[in-house]
Amino acid sequence: MQLLILMVVLLALTTFGFRLGRGRAIAASGNNPRLLHSLPRYHGYYVALWSGLPALFLIAAWLMLEPSLLHSAVMSALPADLQGLSEERLALVYNEVRNVARYGHVPSTDAVGQAAAGYIGVRDTVFLSVAALALALAVAGLAFARKRIEVELRARNRVESVVKVFLVLASLAAIFTTIGIVLSLLFESLRFFQAVSIFEFLFGTQWSPQMAIRSDQVGSSGAFGAIPLFTGTLLISGIAMLVAVPLGLLSAIYMSEYAAPKFRSVVKPLLEILAGIPTVVYGFFAALTVAPFFREIGASMGLSVASESALAAGMVMGIMIIPFVSSLSDDVITAVPNSLREGSYGLGATKSETIKQVVLPAALPGIVGGVLLAVSRAIGETMIVVMAAGLAANLTANPLEAVTTVTTQIVTLLVGDQEFDSPKTLAAFALGLVLFTVTLALNVVALSIVNKYREKYD
Repeated sequence: MQLLILMVVLLALTTFGFRLGRGRAIAASGNNPRLLHSLPRYHGYYVALWSGLPALFLIAAWLMLEPSLLHSAVMSALPADLQGLSEERLALVYNEVRNVARYGHVPSTDAVGQAAAGYIGVRDTVFLSVAALALALAVAGLAFARKRIEVELRARNRVESVVKVFLVLASLAAIFTTIGIVLSLLFESLRFFQAVSIFEFLFGTQWSPQMAIRSDQVGSSGAFGAIPLFTGTLLISGIAMLVAVPLGLLSAIYMSEYAAPKFRSVVKPLLEILAGIPTVVYGFFAALTVAPFFREIGASMGLSVASESALAAGMVMGIMIIPFVSSLSDDVITAVPNSLREGSYGLGATKSETIKQVVLPAALPGIVGGVLLAVSRAIGETMIVVMAAGLAANLTANPLEAVTTVTTQIVTLLVGDQEFDSPKTLAAFALGLVLFTVTLALNVVALSIVNKYREKYD
């Protein structure tokens, strides 16, 4: 709450700085803004940045350093008998001190209560110091920037330079986040491959990650052949694409070529609502409605359909992916130049012939790119397959049987308290690395195809 009040005060000072800088620029130009090098609002932004940025940097530094400072202060003030505890016990004591200070829990000992009181005192003192210094920096920055405002001040250039720095930092944050994800997957996967052969993992046909209880068990040393997982993933994704591609492509053709503008403006947003439904809702729908329906239909025909069949999960996933195929294909088909259609009509072709022989071939690269993006979405889907697919790693191509997927196994391996030093847990990172590689390759191929198409018709 105190931090929120401080941020509101700084925001008010920044807003005041903007208005002050803008008014100062207008006054310096003799109420003739044309004499200024930059528009008056850029002078306002200039003052606002000088008022807000130094204080924000100080607050950010304090937020990063506060936990370590409080930890050092509390640990140094503990009684000698508590300081002699092991690191694990000291961590528990500090956690209790923090909970007592933050949430008002009842301390287990007087020493913990005193440490919590010291924690509160140090925290409040440091916060007041930081708040006072931040406000002083804001006021000083506002005064400094206001004095520098003059007719020849290149305020726009300086403001845009600051904006460019923030844009670069945002880009670097995204890049380093991706690099961090890749490195974490690689590091843990290498640990896994030190215990399990990569050839066994990629080409083995038996998946039983449960570790040994007795030496005579099938999975006594763990069986980590991932072929059944890859097969199940491809089976469910294939069923999903068999549903999504025809329905999505046909709906896109109708929306872009046949539908009236009023009908299109209503139906297209309704179709795209499917993409906004949470995947957990699709999972419930697959597990509680679609799977029992297929099981009853199969029983009436004398077929044995598993309660967690690949068919049910794939069908529901296909319904979820329809908007991806439909929207991308619609945009690509709409982007085909009308001159191609008019030339086809001029040669005597009908509307259907024009669509089949001119529009779709011209839009094919973009459609293929959209389908590949939809495939990567299907392969990486988690919630539907966790709720509707099975857990048994069956190596089968029968859609009526239960299969498992890579994402389902990742969730299963990491549920609960796990120690990250056994092949069972580390297998999740190896599976994640394979999934990341496959989806990345599909996205790269799709984007390259789409870019090639755009260069052709821009």
